Amino acid sequence: MPATSIDYEAIPGDSHLVNFGEKNGEQGKVVLNPTPSDDPDDPLNWSPRRKWTAVACVLVYTLCACIPTAAIYSVLPNIEEKTNITLSDLNSGTGYMFLFLGIGCLFFQPMALQFGKRPVYLFSMLATAMICVWPPYTKSNGEWIASKILQGFVGSSMESLPEISMSDLFFEHERSFALSLYGLTLLGASFLAPFVAGFISEGQGWEWVMWWCAILGAVAFVFLFFFMEETNYNRKLRVDEATGKLLSLHSRKQQLRSVVSNIDEIIGRPATSKENHEKDQAKINDLEESSKNDEYAENIYIANQVSNVEVVNTSAYINAHYTKKTYWQKLSLLGGRRKKFLLQHYALAPFLMARFPVVLWAGFLYGSSLVWFNVLNGTAALILSGKPYNFPSRSIGTAYLSPTVFSFILFFLSGLSSDWLKVRVARWRGTGLSKPEDRLWMLLIYCVLGCFASILWGVGAYYEIHWFGLVFGMGLLGGCGIFAIAASATYVVDTYKELDTEAMVVVILIRNCMSFGVSYGITDWVTNLGYKDCFISVAFLCFAANLTFLVMIWAGPRLRDNQKHMYWSMVDRYRKLGMH
Repeated sequence: MPATSIDYEAIPGDSHLVNFGEKNGEQGKVVLNPTPSDDPDDPLNWSPRRKWTAVACVLVYTLCACIPTAAIYSVLPNIEEKTNITLSDLNSGTGYMFLFLGIGCLFFQPMALQFGKRPVYLFSMLATAMICVWPPYTKSNGEWIASKILQGFVGSSMESLPEISMSDLFFEHERSFALSLYGLTLLGASFLAPFVAGFISEGQGWEWVMWWCAILGAVAFVFLFFFMEETNYNRKLRVDEATGKLLSLHSRKQQLRSVVSNIDEIIGRPATSKENHEKDQAKINDLEESSKNDEYAENIYIANQVSNVEVVNTSAYINAHYTKKTYWQKLSLLGGRRKKFLLQHYALAPFLMARFPVVLWAGFLYGSSLVWFNVLNGTAALILSGKPYNFPSRSIGTAYLSPTVFSFILFFLSGLSSDWLKVRVARWRGTGLSKPEDRLWMLLIYCVLGCFASILWGVGAYYEIHWFGLVFGMGLLGGCGIFAIAASATYVVDTYKELDTEAMVVVILIRNCMSFGVSYGITDWVTNLGYKDCFISVAFLCFAANLTFLVMIWAGPRLRDNQKHMYWSMVDRYRKLGMH
């Protein structure tokens, strides 16, 4: 029977992803991690349709919250001309926005854990739509900065909450694909928004760029209200007292089928009516719809995943517990609310997670990728609108199609290949052991391509090469960001899954503080150094920052081992408080 207490000697992040035991029929099969319960309403057990509807809602929110943050990049010269706010001040305002996109996580992430993710998503979407009405009316630098700070604060949920929603829905061996989808949406929105904004600005004026963002946000709010489901879930694992095995939807389906077929003989009455038989069959079908995991081996290492383990008598339990939420229950704004008020503990937990080097490095990696993204955005209008290119706003916006295309291309490398690599390395070891560092080898691609793209963009602009070379370099540099998004998020979630929400707040806060620093000084950086020297330094800083993954591959396992007691003590304490 699985152990019911935390093993303090377990190294966080290490898992047996592939089964190499002696069980017949399970040799070499992927082990589900986290272990799913036997409840159809467990997000890990949702049917494909229900699960991908939830993913679509997260992506819609990400798209419509991100677009207003990036739409102005191609129309900065227009804003400068109409408002008399300098380009340097405009870039400083976006820097403050990115700063509060991080700081806001300290407020909204605990709120999502205490009251549910669904109400936080809905509030963030509606508030973002309303804030977008303000910038067109700003006439001074102070008003501009205030509007950007407020926009960043209410939109901060898009920075850290979608990663956690994806981890709620997917297993370890599927996680990189899901997080890469989020990264693709984030980058795609960031690049497509300036493209569309350029045309809007030319046809209707730059003010309508923000007003259309407000309209888009309002439409998205209505969509999310009727389709987004809560993914907060208090997982309970049940063990069969007779066999000592974990109950899954698959095992419940088989036992329920047996109970239904023999119920008349057991209770000594005539066969049930056709109507009752159909009801019983509906119970089986309800379980079959969500039971998609029987091709995987069983994960018996559950004590460190959840504290709520119950031993049950299956003959009395299986037939009684089978219903799923109705549509209206799924729309409830209270479905993810904790019974105990623990907001103060949720607010403090991210600061305690900052003690773990793995979390700090993931924040640095994510932040460094956004630095190059901000350098690109901060100089795109400057380079392409100047001599010899003289691009109008519409053409500058069109140039942003390039990083959009590269994001789609590189998505398959960062997502599908990363998940494949994770399983392949576990099988290669011959023991099925998987380490969170296994995915980091994908950053080798970023090291090479990011360095090349930075030189092509900046040095190419200095020597006034053909515009196609600049647009190609711009696309490659922008698209490479998906590697850091997926690598940093999966590394943290794979390592500290039990406290991943708190850890991601630290990652995003570091990332956005770095982004703020660069956005605040990007104009002076380029002006003082010139395109050539500035982007040569960017290229090698990018190379060096990404190459630090080699340090983590060497030191990461040792760091996780040294801090395992600290981590499991936090997990145990928070579980006793009722937080997880």
